[in-house]
Amino acid sequence: MRTLGDLNALLNDFRKVTAIAKVSLSPDALSFKSLPAPHTSFNLPNGKSAVYVFIRNGVCLKVGKVGPKSNARFNSQHYNPSSSNSNLAKSIVARQGEIGASGLTESDVGDWIKNNVDRVNFFLNDECDIFILGLLESFLQCRLQPIFEGFESQR
Repeated sequence: MRTLGDLNALLNDFRKVTAIAKVSLSPDALSFKSLPAPHTSFNLPNGKSAVYVFIRNGVCLKVGKVGPKSNARFNSQHYNPSSSNSNLAKSIVARQGEIGASGLTESDVGDWIKNNVDRVNFFLNDECDIFILGLLESFLQCRLQPIFEGFESQR
């Protein structure tokens, strides 16, 4: 199990990765907002892309990314199991025992996530392209090893 740890140190490590990849990242291009449980969802800020991380009791559940035109994915789809083919709510209902939850249904899992799961949003400015966004998502997935990531057959 890997924990999120110090967010500023995590961002410093990511900046090292971008330097190795020979990608330019201005000092103000990357920021984060931590939302401890209970949290509320909010809209993706204008001009931003994001990588979001869901954590419960120090365990990373999910890492995902959104471009600047994916507000629904950012603020609501992970709280509603029927909103998309792949989302956190659907994974939790199907595999809730793995995270110490029980009795959750499709109708109450969204509120449960908001009340019991921390969320951290990492924001990238418009100047950052899709490759930097993908690199940040991959970096966080490798670092945090989310339990609800990818297909079971790939693990």
